[in-house]
Amino acid sequence: MKKVLLAWLLTGALALAPEAWAQSDAPTTIEYSERVPAEGAGKTALYQRALDWSQNKFAYKPVSGLKTEEGTGAVRMTGTSKLKRVDNKGKDQEVAVLFDFVFRANDNGYEYSVNSFRVVPDPKQPTQVISFDEYRSELRADKSNERTHNDRRLTAQAVSLASEAAMSFRSYMNSTPAEGHIGVAGGEN
Repeated sequence: MKKVLLAWLLTGALALAPEAWAQSDAPTTIEYSERVPAEGAGKTALYQRALDWSQNKFAYKPVSGLKTEEGTGAVRMTGTSKLKRVDNKGKDQEVAVLFDFVFRANDNGYEYSVNSFRVVPDPKQPTQVISFDEYRSELRADKSNERTHNDRRLTAQAVSLASEAAMSFRSYMNSTPAEGHIGVAGGEN
């Protein structure tokens, strides 16, 4: 009886395996977006805080296209980072990636996103930029991709980058000191 049950389980697992493999090749949207309620915080205060992070704490440089609109509480900019693919010999090769950070505030909260990933495939031609999806398709078509898995490798790194940038921003926004209480609050001993 145990052998029959084991055979059925093994057959079922093998039958589902191709479907699981197909899912791993599905395109992954690389974006991190969030709406954050902040009752009564005020659009101007939230905008100023996001602007301060953008100008002083944003770690993905060089930054380009910084656009601010105080009236609408909006900040938008393009950040730069590096991803690492592997060549045929197993050595890392850096690839420049660009992404957008977009912020918009209202009186009771804000929303932000990290998205629009683009790749500079050739460092000798920095003005040639293609979408991340197009670059990922080129990697999949490469005959060495079965060995290097560069399409999945760069996708995972880009997803991680989006999450990392978003966490940095959210952490900064959450560290807003209460009015009149700058620094660490502590009780008296």
